[in-house]
Amino acid sequence: MDIFIAVLFFAFSTTITPGPNNVMIMSSGVNYGVKQSMPHYLGICLGFPLMVLLVGLGFGVVFDRYPNLHQLIKVLGVVYLLWLAWHIASAEPKAIEKGERKPLTFFQAALFQWINAKAWVMASGAVAAFTTVNGNALVEVFAITLAFLLVAFPCVGLWLVFGSLLRKVLTNTVMQRAFNITMGLILVASIIPVLVDLWQFYSAPSA
Repeated sequence: MDIFIAVLFFAFSTTITPGPNNVMIMSSGVNYGVKQSMPHYLGICLGFPLMVLLVGLGFGVVFDRYPNLHQLIKVLGVVYLLWLAWHIASAEPKAIEKGERKPLTFFQAALFQWINAKAWVMASGAVAAFTTVNGNALVEVFAITLAFLLVAFPCVGLWLVFGSLLRKVLTNTVMQRAFNITMGLILVASIIPVLVDLWQFYSAPSA
């Protein structure tokens, strides 16, 4: 029980803090409201715990064995995040109102976890920190997954609701456009640590 409480605190502190998921769901709340953002919201809340489960069951070993594959996924993630940042920053309120721009679907949000650098750090960090050598690995991994599942709904939901409340404050198109550009830039800034990691990986002299 003590370990599960510790995992809950870890899951809460990592899930509530800013990151690509929270920036994107808040932007979705501003631009589309809570109702239209529900598939995106559920994709995060269910997609990330599933990722934790699969990493804990050994999927992460594949990337340890084939580091180039992991780096390729990071590159794809950077490209996709840059596209999302542009998608958010260039979103015209009028285009959104006319239905020309759509929020992320459930599957897009769920699949996004696999190219989200913060998600990888959270998942691998939790599994490494809260599984024991002599413990029941399956039970421990399920406990970690349950902890992230429990905290995801309130933590991510808070960002979504905050975005929907901001929507009422950003009453004119100029303010909403400025918000979208700011969120796009923040999303780009979140990519910088990944770019540094990629640079170090590919610039390191081969053995």
